[in-house]
Order: sequence, then structure tokens, then C-alpha cells
Amino acid sequence: MSDLRLIIFDVDGTLVDSQGDIVAAMTHAFERADSAVPPRDAILGIVGLSLDIAIPRLAPHLDAELHTEMVEWYKEGYIKLRAEAGAALSSPLYPHAREMLETLHAEPETLLGVATGKSRRGLDKLLEAHQLGLLFITQQVSDHHPSKPHPSMIHAALSETGVSADQAVMIGDTSYDMEMAASAGVASIGVSWGYHPREALRAATEIIDDFRDLPVMLSSIWERPL
Repeated sequence: MSDLRLIIFDVDGTLVDSQGDIVAAMTHAFERADSAVPPRDAILGIVGLSLDIAIPRLAPHLDAELHTEMVEWYKEGYIKLRAEAGAALSSPLYPHAREMLETLHAEPETLLGVATGKSRRGLDKLLEAHQLGLLFITQQVSDHHPSKPHPSMIHAALSETGVSADQAVMIGDTSYDMEMAASAGVASIGVSWGYHPREALRAATEIIDDFRDLPVMLSSIWERPL
């Protein structure tokens, strides 16, 4: 049996705070569609879902053809904002995120991965800006999977790394992350600093309020009897 362990991270709302650009890009998409912009909380509530799922949820009154156009308008707005400020500034790392990632990456038996609603292009730009790309051995993006909470991303990460589900943990800030982990038979740790309220993370195995609490919480989960 392998001694390797896998920690899979969500990105937006977990590792980086990109809410400003997300809200601005969604506002741009709705304005292009000549439709009322949803409240900020509603927009942040769909973070983590793929855009082709998120936009119809926010705008069920609009038709499918317009939804498709809005996905492109969202991407257009997001790319423009990122180009103006740079990904490192427009999506800053949360406090202690880098420190914890580097600490965990230094452990010989620990592998790190990403499971995100971002596109391949979007994730690459972000990881390059923060110089984090070499830390993640498996990177699952929306281009190749059904939207969260479908467990496809976690299944792929487990398959790529050869790690069993009982030796993996999903870290995220939304109910979609927690439900995805549960569907994949993987433990989960919710983070309280993201875009879904703490009470929405009820499917989480545990919840933390500070990134520095992550190593202890991981040890607690892995030391529990099966």
C-alpha cells in the first residue's frame, strides 16, 4: 500500500481572493446582456461552478443562446481586468497560503493538487503569476470535467497520482467542494474565509478559520481509524 497522501485545493476563495474580478466580470456580462446585475452575494454564491452552469443559475429568465454569449462576455471582462492589474494583484493569495503550501510540499509523502472551476488558461495565468505551478502535481480544470459538485475532478486526481480515496483530502470554501469530496469518498476541510458562509459547509469533515491550522487538521483526519 502506498504511503503517499494527496491534498487537493480549490482555488478561488480558498487559495486566492478573486472576488473583485469575479463580480466585475459578471457585472460586465449582465450589462452586455442588458439584464439586471444579480446581488454580490448571489454572484459569489456560484463561485466554484463552471460558467456554463453558473450563469444559467444566475439568469434563469434568459434563454440558452444568451447564456452562451454571457459566458464569453464574462471571460472577456475577466481577461481585461487581469491584464490591467496582473493576476497576482487582482487575485492575491490569502494570508499564510504560500507558507502552508510550501510546508506541505516539502513533506516527502505529501502530494498537492488543484481542482478548480477555472479554465486551463485561467489557472495557468494564476499559477504563473504567483509562481506556484511546480507545487501541484495534478491540476484539474473545468475544460475537462463536469462542473462541481460532480466528483470527476477528484477521481481524475486520484487516478493520476495513484493515491487511494482514504489518503486524500479536499480543501475548499464552498458547498460544491464539500459535496464533491463526499461524492468521491474523500475527506474534506472547509475554509471559513471564502465565498460561502460557514453554515453552507455542513458536508465538510472539518472546518478551519486560519490557514496555519491546516497541518494539524490534516494529521487529525489521517490519524483517525478507518
